[in-house]
Amino acid sequence: MNIILASESREYANNWLKIIKENYPHWHAFVYEPGMRQPDVAVSKAIVWRPPASLFASYPGLKYLFNMGAGVDAILQQAGLPANIQIVRLEDAGLADKMLEYVIHYLSKITRPFDQYARFQQQQQWKPLPELAASQVAVGVMGLGVIGQKIAQALAGLGYTVHGWSRTERKLQDVHTYAGETGLSAFLQNTQVLINVLPLTQQTHGILNRQTLAQLRAPASLINIGRGEHLNEEDLLELMKSGHIGKAVLDVFSTEPLPHGHPFWGHPNIIVTPHVSGPTNDPLALAQINQKIVNLENGREIGGIVSREAGY
Repeated sequence: MNIILASESREYANNWLKIIKENYPHWHAFVYEPGMRQPDVAVSKAIVWRPPASLFASYPGLKYLFNMGAGVDAILQQAGLPANIQIVRLEDAGLADKMLEYVIHYLSKITRPFDQYARFQQQQQWKPLPELAASQVAVGVMGLGVIGQKIAQALAGLGYTVHGWSRTERKLQDVHTYAGETGLSAFLQNTQVLINVLPLTQQTHGILNRQTLAQLRAPASLINIGRGEHLNEEDLLELMKSGHIGKAVLDVFSTEPLPHGHPFWGHPNIIVTPHVSGPTNDPLALAQINQKIVNLENGREIGGIVSREAGY
């Protein structure tokens, strides 16, 4: 089986190739390099992460793009993407566990006075502080796909009061769920700590704005591990200036890397991380892709096929 590897990062693609040679020697895999002579072979499958647009012109026979991540917005926005190619995203492959760890870590920094204890240590002070019970903290998970569901149910298991919102209706044990435009306001008004894990689509672009964030229970907090384009950055800064939003943890940004001099860098109540909440585990991702290919070759249905209309 011929399969092409294509990424904006040659380092990424070469690492995939190394794993494939060690674990899937029956694959004839090679790295796509724009502008260089490519192997003259028929290829119907590609493993990609932000592939160059020239890939599609060079290999018009491609039928499946296996994305090395859960988010597919970059591919869907790609110029020259043929209409007949099936895009297949990862379904977890370790992403959910890492994102859950990230959320629990920063949620605890928001809801418990660990930063204050760090300052007390420097001052050699032994000073326990009063704390809220987890049930007194209303957490809202925005986006209830595979990752959002795992986060919502894990937080409910820790005793938090958890609300969840999705485009279409979902039912989750111990989670108060809301759906669609009609349920968005009620979801926001019942949420104090908002965790965004939505996919980026035309409908969700800019969804974290003055109008929506102002509906959160003050003093509110935001953890954004979805996409930077979900957030209106100026609106967030204004709401933090007013005190309506007290803290924000931001892992994704409309421009990445976050530019030098951006106001987020020096803001005392904003934590910036460099898009690391859900790093792809390459061996797990390639194992999942291998299983999908096996299923395809044996006429079985596969999960993760992207709807271009829905955007995920």
